[in-house]
Amino acid sequence: MRPHVELIDEKDLIWHVAEFTHAEGTAEQRNLSYDEEDGSASLKVRFTSDWSRPAGVHTAETEWFVLAGEITVGDTVLGPEGFWMAPAGVWTPPLRVAAGTEILLFRERGGWEFEPAGADREFVRPDQKLVVHDSAAMPWVDVKDGSPMRFDLGGTPVPGLYIKLLHRDEKTGFYTRLIKAKPGWREMPLAHHPCSEEAYCLDGGFEYNFGSMWPGAYFWRPPFIRHGDFTADAERGCTWIVRSDADLVDWYTDNAKVVMTGDPTNWGEGFPNTAAPRFITPVRSKSIGEWADPTHQ
Repeated sequence: MRPHVELIDEKDLIWHVAEFTHAEGTAEQRNLSYDEEDGSASLKVRFTSDWSRPAGVHTAETEWFVLAGEITVGDTVLGPEGFWMAPAGVWTPPLRVAAGTEILLFRERGGWEFEPAGADREFVRPDQKLVVHDSAAMPWVDVKDGSPMRFDLGGTPVPGLYIKLLHRDEKTGFYTRLIKAKPGWREMPLAHHPCSEEAYCLDGGFEYNFGSMWPGAYFWRPPFIRHGDFTADAERGCTWIVRSDADLVDWYTDNAKVVMTGDPTNWGEGFPNTAAPRFITPVRSKSIGEWADPTHQ
């Protein structure tokens, strides 16, 4: 399975040769998170030349989100905030990408394998199809039925949270969406939920129990990890792309704390250069800084 990643700044990560087959051109990738068992991955990809690939099908459910530059999916041209998604085995038209383009690439339940194929390829499920959006042209939708605890910096309840739903699997609830929080938006108390969640910050930022997010910061969090007390940047708010492997239900906790009992034997007071054990140690990159107060985990 994927390791718990929280938080990393993608600029701290090294570039690898991109995992594409049957393509013309060059590209490189940064591995935000990677499942070494089944090949699922979340990647930042940069195309270092003009790039193209014929039509075909993927082994994994595959999504692209354009951060900068331009891609063409069949006859559709997508710029920044362009998005397409193909379920595993669903035919994908030819792709063309301009040099210098940067994307987020997500794979689920499969590796990088790709097979060129004609448009007569059968779909895996009748309800599964290629999804293509120019999300920059989509309206933001107010989350009227979202979290019950949303406040501005003065403590006044405000809606303040908006979404653009890019994709949702009708059977599993797996979704990808853009979320925007108004400046100073807050959500509290701490929450956990029975599904995984990942996010990449696109603009602005926020503070929460694991630290600070800013553009390029990322997490992938397994189910049942407590997180929260979010406060969006007071001037820019926050915009991020969020994915979850099921419909997300928040379970809230007031007055949360971590309690450790027991008597230290060879650590603690009187033993220099020792420290208490941590209850969680997600993967974290150097730019994020020191850990937040562990009593908020």
